[in-house]
Amino acid sequence: MPPIRAGQLDRTLRDRVAGGAFFFHGDEEFLREEAVGRVVAAYVDPATRDFNFDQMRGTDVAAESLASMIGTPPMMAEHRVVIVRDAQGLSVTARDVVLAACKAPPAGLVLVLTAAIPSGSKAKFYDELKKHAVSIEFSPLSHDDAPGWVMESAREETGVEWEPEAARALVGGVGVDLGTLSSEIRKLAAYVQGRKRVTLDDVRAVGGAVPRQDRWAWFDLIAERRFREAIATLPVLLEQGENGVGLVIGMGGTLLRIGLVCAGGQGALERELKPYQKWMARRIGPQARKWSLPEVDRAMTELLRTDRLLKSASLNDRQAIEELLLRLWAVGSRREAA
Repeated sequence: MPPIRAGQLDRTLRDRVAGGAFFFHGDEEFLREEAVGRVVAAYVDPATRDFNFDQMRGTDVAAESLASMIGTPPMMAEHRVVIVRDAQGLSVTARDVVLAACKAPPAGLVLVLTAAIPSGSKAKFYDELKKHAVSIEFSPLSHDDAPGWVMESAREETGVEWEPEAARALVGGVGVDLGTLSSEIRKLAAYVQGRKRVTLDDVRAVGGAVPRQDRWAWFDLIAERRFREAIATLPVLLEQGENGVGLVIGMGGTLLRIGLVCAGGQGALERELKPYQKWMARRIGPQARKWSLPEVDRAMTELLRTDRLLKSASLNDRQAIEELLLRLWAVGSRREAA
């Protein structure tokens, strides 16, 4: 069956009353485990959990034991849930047991497999799992995805809204480890209590490691043509661990989104943004009014030039990015002079 998106899992669980097999794969373990939890909540009856719920790791289970657990019918309940984590560690015979159950699940069985598929693996086992089970891939979130994930997760789990600046500051301070971010989301929800909204000041007050210069706020300076401020705060970004190539990539993403608005309007941008980046549209629309499509093209050429300089010339990161910012500043200056 075709893979589904993570956001479709809840609807799939409502529709698949009879149970079946699920395969959650990808390198983002936190999201895989979150999906496992949703399956368990949907199918395991708390009153009979001890009889109808088994979990194991692929590296530890023998094929005979696995076959026995899969073949045991539910007791005093509609479903029996068997979870196999680290399915990449299953033996050849255990993989055969799993595939047989995925192709023809016993009545009442809910079989959940999770795996981080080894890079470059050509094993047919994973293709067969994707073919016969409800399959979702959970890839690590990028820095651009993480603030949106914070806002959405906070809304769903705690009912608290986050201002974009607060979400960006939290990610800038603690990184994209979703377990840590989830813990901070719960901590901030308790802090704001009945206010139901987390601000940048709240993140600072709770003691989060808020960076002195938010990288996304710095990219906003570029988008808004505030190049003097961008040049002044560049050393702070570099001191925080950013590097020239990463900043060029970030600016490129910002300008590509602006270019989409210039070329096709707000709708074109909204269609292309990833699910966790939809919140950016409200901010990028007004920024795009400061650019024309030819100026975006010229700016992208300057970014390419700087990327090559960073990889081949003797300029250090600060010198290369400062020169780039001055050249981008000149792109707008020509329009103003005309």
